[in-house]
Amino acid sequence: MSTETATAPTPPAEPVVPAEPAEPVAEVEGADASATALAPLRVVVVSGMSGAGRSTAADNLEDLGWYVVDNLPPSVLPEVCAEARRTGIRQLAVVLDVRTRSFFEQLPTMFSELKQGGTLPEIVYLEASDEVIVRRQESVRRPHPLQGNGRLLDGIHRERDLLATLRAAADLVIDTSSLNVHQLGSRISHAYGGPDHALRVTILSFGFKNGVPLDADMIFDVRFLPNPHWVPELRPQTGLSAPVSAYVLSQAGASPFLASVEDVLRTVASGYLQEGKRFATIGIGCTGGKHRSTAMSEELARRLRADGLPTTVLHRDLGRE
Repeated sequence: MSTETATAPTPPAEPVVPAEPAEPVAEVEGADASATALAPLRVVVVSGMSGAGRSTAADNLEDLGWYVVDNLPPSVLPEVCAEARRTGIRQLAVVLDVRTRSFFEQLPTMFSELKQGGTLPEIVYLEASDEVIVRRQESVRRPHPLQGNGRLLDGIHRERDLLATLRAAADLVIDTSSLNVHQLGSRISHAYGGPDHALRVTILSFGFKNGVPLDADMIFDVRFLPNPHWVPELRPQTGLSAPVSAYVLSQAGASPFLASVEDVLRTVASGYLQEGKRFATIGIGCTGGKHRSTAMSEELARRLRADGLPTTVLHRDLGRE
């Protein structure tokens, strides 16, 4: 006896309705996706004297997250910037070999074109004294690139003359004569390690007997204050010690002076930024750079930080006495 199994009838297949084409996604200005595309490219051109620390500065920028291109011919800078924007790079550092006259003729036009294309170019220029560059060149036992068959000093002077126009156009000049690699790294980190919406201030204490810092935008003289050098118990200490700092800051003219400098910097900060200047180096000098300038620099930095200005302090001549 056979048993038949009933099979339910298969319903007819529903007709396939073609999917409607997806509507194009409108680009909304201000949306996250387009914000990245519209964000300006910040470009730092690292240049300056041979032996002044360009490679060290480039290494520091790379450590800070910048995309670094070394030894780039100046003529291809616009192409590199355009490619960086296409690939989403927002911070580009370029070490240029600019020892050709033609570069200086192209510089104004080149930077103008970059700004029109949404690129924010700025120049950091590194230099050092002839004596220091001679010592550094001799330590690496390499000839100066412009020395040729002549003397090393001739090559240094030729390069300094050639780069004078670029130095004058620089946004930030750093004299590395008295800086070691760690101190230079600190300067670079302070200038380029954070957002660029605020004026970044470097306060540099120094002694006039050792020369005025060439990279300072402003120089202030605190030799009008009594010198702790003539107080026996304070003489061996520095302006970093509490007793010396208290002695210097308690003098009648110290507080009004600091308030005046603070007012000046508040006044110029917004103007500097409007003109595209993001850095200010303030020199505070006394006789030897040990007591008064050191204490006053530290106190001025404390006040500026309280005002919201990113500020770092360097003591150029501390320990040289």
